[in-house]
Amino acid sequence: MGLCTLGIFAYPPKDSTLDDVMRLPQSRFRPPVRSIHCLIVTTSLLLGAVSTCAQAVSSQLTANPRNVRFGTIVLRQTETVGVSLTNTGSTNLTVTAVKTSTPEFSVANLTLPLTLAPQQSIDVNLTFAPTIGGWATGTFAFITNPSTQTLYIGAGGVGLGSESMTPSPASLGFGNVTVGSTATLPVKLTNSGTSYIRLTQVELTGTEFTASGFSFPVILGPGQAFTFDVTFAPQFAGAASGSVILPNAGLTIPLTGTGGNTITGQLTIAPTPLSFGNVTVGSQATQPITMTASGASVTVSSAASSSSQFVLDGASFPFTIAAGRKVAFNVTFAPQNSGTSGSLSFVSNASNSKSVESLSGVGVSPTYSVGLSWNGMQGVTGYNIYRSTAANGAYARINPAVEPNTTYSDNTVTSGQTYFYAATSVNTSGQESARSAPPAVAVVP
Repeated sequence: MGLCTLGIFAYPPKDSTLDDVMRLPQSRFRPPVRSIHCLIVTTSLLLGAVSTCAQAVSSQLTANPRNVRFGTIVLRQTETVGVSLTNTGSTNLTVTAVKTSTPEFSVANLTLPLTLAPQQSIDVNLTFAPTIGGWATGTFAFITNPSTQTLYIGAGGVGLGSESMTPSPASLGFGNVTVGSTATLPVKLTNSGTSYIRLTQVELTGTEFTASGFSFPVILGPGQAFTFDVTFAPQFAGAASGSVILPNAGLTIPLTGTGGNTITGQLTIAPTPLSFGNVTVGSQATQPITMTASGASVTVSSAASSSSQFVLDGASFPFTIAAGRKVAFNVTFAPQNSGTSGSLSFVSNASNSKSVESLSGVGVSPTYSVGLSWNGMQGVTGYNIYRSTAANGAYARINPAVEPNTTYSDNTVTSGQTYFYAATSVNTSGQESARSAPPAVAVVP
């Protein structure tokens, strides 16, 4: 196989991908269809021009890797990939010139002419600086003496407009962080464009800032998002600044923070006090609380409740609140008796190292009612309702006056009790009939 066929320039087989032709690991990245069409039309002609000379003789100058795939680079930004050139022959070899098939590809750090002794290697930086959006391909031709010893390196990359990647937030301010401690904030990147973006590197300025959460390459389709963290670890007191730079996305995210030895954060809890009002015994109610750090970051190490009926939900200790930030948790009140109050105590490194949140709530017993109804009778003025706790026990009238209706609600029942009911009718002369039988039975939960 000739050297040129190792590039990304020929038509791929029907069942293969661009990655197969380049002999690079398969990725999820697919350049836009329009750009691929342009690639096939232009680069197939280039192969015809270089294939004859590349097949004429095997060069003693080799490259590792032999094909270079750049990521998705914002227009007029630059990405650099290193390759290693080696003279594999037994005689000296001189690189006299380097030519590229398109000005978007160039060599960064090579001084010509360059002579390599047998088995000698040198690292060379290849760069891609797109000026037109879409998929771009090219070749690096390293011309040597003798002139037949030319090495060709295939390359490809994608140019993309910078408006496609949106950071949230656009800048990070860590506020005051005690020297020797750390504070971490998240950044969300969203691909708001219409094509895939491939992130291959991240750069930071400012020695006190680090980024984590990347596993390159990061490939984002349209509408997809990715979140990473930035950590500020001040080593000296005073203001610090830096940047997160994503060359593939053309983004620079400013970073600021202040290292302090004596500044101690303040922890504020709201609302205070926290009142749950009336809650039925055996059920529960939930209310949110918000904890805010001011002046400097605050690390909360533990929390304790004065009553088992009040529980803090969702907290995992220890946790740190960055200066100017807040976190929210829920407090649940599950009363087991008729009324109670309590508090939550938080231990932290804030100036108010033990912060107390007052809690109150009233547990109320559940109320029950038994509804009764019966068939009406002619010639009566009303009815009396009798109740007993045993079928054959003593019955007592529970209605304070003759009930003119054929329904009645008994609101004086107790949970867990069984009741037996009977009714009598009263005529216009005040005479009362015998109690109805059999009695109606009601079981209160």
